[in-house]
Amino acid sequence: MPHIAAVPALRDNYIWIIRDRRHAVAVDPGDAAPLLGYLRRERLDLAAILVTHRHHDHAGGIPALLQAGPVPVYGPAREVVPGVTHPVREMAEDGCRDDGDAIGEVHVPELSLRLRVLDIPGHTLGHVAYHGAGWLFSGDTLFACGCGRVFEGTAGQMAASLQKLADLPDETGVYCGHEYTLANIRFARTVEPGNLALIEREAVAQAQRRAELPTLPSTLALERATNPFLRCDQPEVIRSASAYAGTPLTDAVHVFAALREWKNRS
Repeated sequence: MPHIAAVPALRDNYIWIIRDRRHAVAVDPGDAAPLLGYLRRERLDLAAILVTHRHHDHAGGIPALLQAGPVPVYGPAREVVPGVTHPVREMAEDGCRDDGDAIGEVHVPELSLRLRVLDIPGHTLGHVAYHGAGWLFSGDTLFACGCGRVFEGTAGQMAASLQKLADLPDETGVYCGHEYTLANIRFARTVEPGNLALIEREAVAQAQRRAELPTLPSTLALERATNPFLRCDQPEVIRSASAYAGTPLTDAVHVFAALREWKNRS
């Protein structure tokens, strides 16, 4: 059974490695050097690359990795990501595809791995996630106790994308792109100071960082319990967002938009 390792990269990114004893799949390789070093040390052959969106800190390492040897590169069909050989997008419910050769599932035979593609626009318009085997690779859409900035989409798109991810099973492991957890928890406690689960989560995350360990993966159960961007229907979150906006908010998308603006300015 494959397992997942974290390779720190750049300032606060993680490159996620799905691996067994011989092969590896790299998710969001923003920098080739630490990944190539890891593969050499572990004596692993790179079997595929998965990319969630086009930003350089998630895709910038692809050219150098391909110079080391050609492998299939899966990335969003609705964005231009240099090096992508297999465009992906979410499969329609009727099984039809409307993006030419875009595929809705990643299959890596070397690891007997299959991951479903989910369209999650908001951070970028073509952003995708990969879900399967109890894992969710959410890029810069769903963070531990937070979410990504809305750079290209709308608040409504981002809120819908987050809800799509939140609807996955409780035990799903959340592997996001950055080590932002403690900063996100500090903001979440400002929004929802009465949430006891947040206090417990902060203590655990602080201990992990003191031990120089990642705070990831999270789980969707933990996110639903502590992440304010997934809790826009909760009374304390609504009150806090309304106070920030200076007007009563009742619609979940408006609550989300107020929280995101607040976090941008915090």
